[in-house]
Amino acid sequence: MSERDAYWWQAAPLASAAARPVAGTCDVVVVGAGYTGLSAALTLARAGRSVQVFDKMRPGEGASTRNGGITSGNLRPSRAEMVRRFGEARADAILAESKAAREDLYAFIAREGLDCDFALVGRFAGAATPEDYEGLARDAEHLHRVLGIDAHAVPRAEQRAYIGTDYYHGGNVRMDIGGLHPAKFHAGMLRLAEAAGAVVHGETAVRGVRPEGSGYEVATARGTVRAGHVIVGTNGYTDASDAWLRRRLVPVRSRIIATAPLSPNLMGALMPTRMMYTETRKLHYYYRPSPDGTRILFGGRDGTVAGDPDWPTANLRRALADIFPELDGGAITHSWYGHVAMNRDMVPRIFTRRGLRYAAGYCGSGVVWARWAGQKAALQVLGDQAGDSALAFRPPGYVPLLNGRAWFMPGVFAWYSLQDRLAARRVARRRA
Repeated sequence: MSERDAYWWQAAPLASAAARPVAGTCDVVVVGAGYTGLSAALTLARAGRSVQVFDKMRPGEGASTRNGGITSGNLRPSRAEMVRRFGEARADAILAESKAAREDLYAFIAREGLDCDFALVGRFAGAATPEDYEGLARDAEHLHRVLGIDAHAVPRAEQRAYIGTDYYHGGNVRMDIGGLHPAKFHAGMLRLAEAAGAVVHGETAVRGVRPEGSGYEVATARGTVRAGHVIVGTNGYTDASDAWLRRRLVPVRSRIIATAPLSPNLMGALMPTRMMYTETRKLHYYYRPSPDGTRILFGGRDGTVAGDPDWPTANLRRALADIFPELDGGAITHSWYGHVAMNRDMVPRIFTRRGLRYAAGYCGSGVVWARWAGQKAALQVLGDQAGDSALAFRPPGYVPLLNGRAWFMPGVFAWYSLQDRLAARRVARRRA
């Protein structure tokens, strides 16, 4: 296994799906065999529908087995921003749904007995500036008062009880977020979907979908399928076969590095609570202990759009050492990336176009949102009222000049980096 492979694949190696005949007809075709597609397929198959799932790669080879495994269900815009864009009622409904989606994920893992190293350990968010701390304190108070989430502010003088660094200016803790092993979770979902009767075709690209009669004709690399419904769950791996969707989702590389195993004493000093971690910088980082508690997995936006250069890994190493100077120069065993999908509203979405159902645009928080959105899309196909969702409204807006590659990301990365450096200098001047 290469050091460029995801750390998660050591314990849950990817495998090619067993080649099975492609049926010429079925009730529903699902495009994409990640969390979204498998969740939709499982829901439909258990309801008695015939389902075929197609993925151009091995099942789960995209972001579903490359992510950090943090069950955040984040929403990028603030409540105030969402109120301005969508109105107060929808904004509050989306916030409430983020809580419901997390709780539903935890119930699903327990109910199905999935062995995916899930632990509800909480998350610490670090403030990059004193002003950010005030915002995090307000966020914690709102979460506790309005949504009943166990959340509280952590002043800088108390943060070493949660994280072994003085880098941050305090932060907040919320206890409704945990961590899991993303590749084991995907493997469990794949097993459940196939056991329910869904047929999963890996390494079988969908080349196009067109209406035919009351249903659709789906052209694949291994034959044509006629289906009554189609659900698309390709997210950050949408290709030219769906040019319309491709112009609405911005694929952004998110990279993670894994340290070599650290001593129990050092892990205890750096991550005393074994929580999940994030922060408030523009180019914010997310990190966590490995499920066995021996390593630190540290991730952030990559900033590249082609190839696999070394500088994004070096950038993550520097950022890790900024937070934990004890790790400066330490060995890194893995560096890999996956594509997350951003959209103009920065809110996950479930929508229809010409009868096709889409679930996409998780903006880097797909561990919670992807399974939830795939399930909701399937329930909508079934005509079940439980498919109602605050995320089910107009499609994401068109992104001008987007052609499947986020060519503008290096510039965005540089701009955010500059803003973070200027903010750090302002803080340093105030200290002096």
